[in-house]
Amino acid sequence: MAKKVKYYFDPESLAYRKIKPKLSKKLGYIGLFLLSSALFGFLCFVVLLNSSFLETPKDRLQAREIETMKLRYAILNKKIDQVEEVLADVEDRDNNIYRAYFNTSPIPAEQRKAGFGGVNRYKELEGFDNSELVINTSKRVDVISKELAIQSKSLDEILKLAKEKNKLLAAIPAIQPVKNEQMKRVASGFGYRSDPFTKVRKMHQGMDFTAKTGTPVFATGDGVVKNADNSKSGYGNHIEISHGYGYLTLYAHLSKYKVKRGQRVKRGDIIGYVGSTGRSEAPHLHYEVHKDGKVVNPLNFYYGNISAAEYNVISKIANQENQSLD
Repeated sequence: MAKKVKYYFDPESLAYRKIKPKLSKKLGYIGLFLLSSALFGFLCFVVLLNSSFLETPKDRLQAREIETMKLRYAILNKKIDQVEEVLADVEDRDNNIYRAYFNTSPIPAEQRKAGFGGVNRYKELEGFDNSELVINTSKRVDVISKELAIQSKSLDEILKLAKEKNKLLAAIPAIQPVKNEQMKRVASGFGYRSDPFTKVRKMHQGMDFTAKTGTPVFATGDGVVKNADNSKSGYGNHIEISHGYGYLTLYAHLSKYKVKRGQRVKRGDIIGYVGSTGRSEAPHLHYEVHKDGKVVNPLNFYYGNISAAEYNVISKIANQENQSLD
């Protein structure tokens, strides 16, 4: 198709003349065309780079590395599953066999399984294509590491208890604080009982042994005298013995002491004498056993100096809901 030729009318010559385009205009058109072509080419290049149509050897290598990484993480998570299973078995034996054998409190599950609070430990792993996989695996490894540290510390404690087994057995309050032949009866046991003064039903935290004033009171396990005074309201003259391993015993309403604070005593040593000091209705010994800061039933510890038949009799009397003497 022939290029159109444009004309203009020259009034001086009264004739039509051809319009000749300026060189600068031609150059402008050429520049605009080249710029448009370059921009279009760049956009096409970008689209190709982000599509599967153009895959470089480097891209293929990275894709293989990513798939290999996913496979390795999958294998690692299976191994973590196996470690968790073995660790759970060790934790169960630790709580229900080792710690039970040495009469030590089990480690609570919430303490073993506790996570990591506060700052985000995995912030630097966020924002990637496989961040969730990497973060979840990292969390599992960290939790197992913490559980292993807790378990290792627990086994160290059990090992120490095993080495000190004889000391532990001697420290446990395992006998009655008043001999059977020297007491009148077990007046009241551990649990809810009627208060002798208010007649209101309330928690009685120990056992009451009735006996004559001046009847010897014996330390029920090896330990150190923590207190020998009347500082506790209602207890009158009383003695507290710290036995170690979480055990503490209390002997109340005494007529007098035979030990003083800081003195070491052995199981069976006379530490004081029955009385009726403090909030007491009649001469008797009020006896308490504490384990890890909590009061427990003393009846569970009389296996050192009474027979099974005697234990059954005491148990039957102690479990009756009668009136306490303090």
